[in-house]
Amino acid sequence: MLNDFRHFQEALEKRKESGTLRVLRQKMAGIDFYSNDYLGLAGNKSFQDVLLKNISENPKLLSGSTGSRLISGNNTLVTETENFIAKEHQYQSALLFPSGYNANLALFSTLPNRHDTIIVDEQIHRSVHDACKMSLAKKIKFKHNDPEHLEEILKKQNGLCYVGIESLYSMDGDIAPVKEIIEITEKYKAKLIVDEAHAFGVFGYGLVNKFQLQEKVLATVVTYGKALGTHGAGILTHDIVKSYLINFASPFIYSTSAHDFLWMSIKKGYDFLSANSKLSIKLNKNIKIFRDQNLKSPSVENSPIQAIIIPDNHQLRVLNETLLDNGFLTYAVFSPTVKEGTERLRICLHSFNTEEEILELARIIKRFV
Repeated sequence: MLNDFRHFQEALEKRKESGTLRVLRQKMAGIDFYSNDYLGLAGNKSFQDVLLKNISENPKLLSGSTGSRLISGNNTLVTETENFIAKEHQYQSALLFPSGYNANLALFSTLPNRHDTIIVDEQIHRSVHDACKMSLAKKIKFKHNDPEHLEEILKKQNGLCYVGIESLYSMDGDIAPVKEIIEITEKYKAKLIVDEAHAFGVFGYGLVNKFQLQEKVLATVVTYGKALGTHGAGILTHDIVKSYLINFASPFIYSTSAHDFLWMSIKKGYDFLSANSKLSIKLNKNIKIFRDQNLKSPSVENSPIQAIIIPDNHQLRVLNETLLDNGFLTYAVFSPTVKEGTERLRICLHSFNTEEEILELARIIKRFV
């Protein structure tokens, strides 16, 4: 029996030798510069009190959904939440999922058919690449944030094309040229899908909403496990696309629905964001403090994700361990996860970080760059 797992063990040993073996660790105590909790809502006592109050008034929110939404898992609360989200984002419809991964899986595996082409930014989230494997469509990657390369590819295609991008990328902390990309997709009658997972809550409701591009985008994905501090995701789109997904998207049809607590927490999260704009103001202030330390970064100046390139796995590992020894939790990204020579320390800034913490973090990093 053990021989049956030999190739698994060999692959794991190679990861271990290269220092890239992934293991599950308990959440550590320390100063958070690595989570996606940009506005601090995951641990915000006032927000937690709102959720607890709703649970105490309606304990059934904690009950299991008992099935997929097409069987026993649908109810008034999730429908009302979707209608609310659609109205907030100025879309016809919204369709909720238990995670952003599932939402992307549903979109990109379902909408394109065998005669279509999916063209994605080379740095788009893994969920999109996995969805393309499920699709019968052809997949092509274009150079990161390069509208000219996208156009070169579109010129050569026959049939319908779907283009997938993120608005704020989680690895470099840079922003897509959304307006320029829309000009190109409209020119070639391609369908654009925008993942706003890291932009939602940081840049209001995201860049599509900020620039009022809803009519030019086929679908937008917003996730709630980052700036909103809860979980789940929504696809914002047109009525007919929502109906099509409900009928043909396997990740939606065959998944048990989340319990009502999740849908309630999403709705209350929107309300809390609206009433606490000071959180995003404090986040922007902290981003500026970090940027003022003049550490070289490919990230844009107003991104909560700041990447510091440390082009050597060993040096990066020593830096990460030094920061941990000093109580700072950061995330090191080694090659081959990223290209050799682009290894980086990924820093996430939050509304709850203090100026003193940010300055000390920068001081330690400067010893290695």
